[in-house]
Order: sequence, then structure tokens, then C-alpha cells
Amino acid sequence: MRAVVQRVKRSSVRVNGEVVGKIEKGFNVLLGISKEDTLEDLKYIKDKIINLRVFEDESGKMNLSLQDVKGELLLISQFTLYGDCRKGRRPSFMDALGGEEAEDLYIEFVNMCKEENINIETGIFGADMEVEIINDGPVTLLLESKRTF
Repeated sequence: MRAVVQRVKRSSVRVNGEVVGKIEKGFNVLLGISKEDTLEDLKYIKDKIINLRVFEDESGKMNLSLQDVKGELLLISQFTLYGDCRKGRRPSFMDALGGEEAEDLYIEFVNMCKEENINIETGIFGADMEVEIINDGPVTLLLESKRTF
């Protein structure tokens, strides 16, 4: 599982011109699911996101977590995070999990995050989405459950 985590002042996602998810201070998370992912991968990424200490404390140091600042999460599925661009000019998405299986894991991930008592908003799985991000910092982090980077 891969995640692009962006600390945001606010973020929203639209489908067909309609806002389907919107948050204030928190994280915009683009989430990619691979064919090899299990519930353990979901738990690892969820725990990392929830506990990342990248919000500033009273001294201006990145020392507070999403829960510490009562931040929100906007979770957006994005299979293109598994695009392999090493050969040629067209990405290969062979490693991305698709269809119903990916949607099931995405929903499971959303539900795991909801158990943390954080306001969660989402996009619509598989939809063509427009994402607006007002990045804070900017702070952008890459997470990978297999720890390849």
C-alpha cells in the first residue's frame, strides 16, 4: 500500500462538479493499493498516518499528530500510485489492485481510520475526481507499507 500524505489547511474533492468530500486542517491522503496488500498493510499505513508528528507545537516544531491537533482526513483512492514508469513512456499499472477487491480494501481502510475518532471524508472509489489541496508548509510525505522507500 502506498500513500501520499499532504498536510493541508483545507482540501476538497469533486465528482461531476459536486463536492463529495471536504476537510479543514489535516491530511489529504492519496491511497494506492497493490495486488500484494493485506490487512497488515492497511494497519501499518493507518497507524503511520494517524501518528505522524508533523503538526507544529507551541515552539514551532513538528511534534504533534493528527489526533493532537484534532485534524481531519480526506482519503482518496488513487491506483496510479502503482504506475511503473521505468520502461518506455506509458506507465504500467500491473502492480495495482483493481476492481471490487481494491474497493473492498479501500473501504476497510476508511473504516479502520474511522475507529480512531477522526473526521473522515472520502472521494468516490473509481470516479474521475478533481482534488483541491491547499498544502500547509508544504509538507508532503510518501508512505509505503513494504518499506521500499
